[in-house]
Amino acid sequence: MIAKKILVGVDDSPDALLAFKYAIHQAKRDQATLVIVSILESQNMNVYQVLDTDFVHGEYAALKEHLRDYQKQAQDAGVSDVQVMVSEGEPGETMVKDVIPRVKPDLLIIGSIAKQGVSRHFGSQAAYMAKYAPISVLVVR
Repeated sequence: MIAKKILVGVDDSPDALLAFKYAIHQAKRDQATLVIVSILESQNMNVYQVLDTDFVHGEYAALKEHLRDYQKQAQDAGVSDVQVMVSEGEPGETMVKDVIPRVKPDLLIIGSIAKQGVSRHFGSQAAYMAKYAPISVLVVR
């Protein structure tokens, strides 16, 4: 399968970093657009942080800036069209119900184990995305 647009989810976990490296390789091979996304998980914030719009906007801006490092790595590796995106919510559900419909990728590449959050301990976000995503999903570990 040749993908025209590849979506990769990153959270700095070892598995997500492997997924990112694989996504770079796939995007170069297919001459595809690479969209790098990270999900700001509000369940990891306390109620005061969630209600503080300055805090949430600061977290969002910091995450978007961090994604610029990923973007530069992909560009330096030879991927010509690299985009970044931050979304907010529960990772699996947000990816399936919000990010994929907006981005319209051909392929989703994700790591098998999350770095943090409740999802790391109570079920696999990767399994959720693999089951419910309307596109092909490649889980890397």
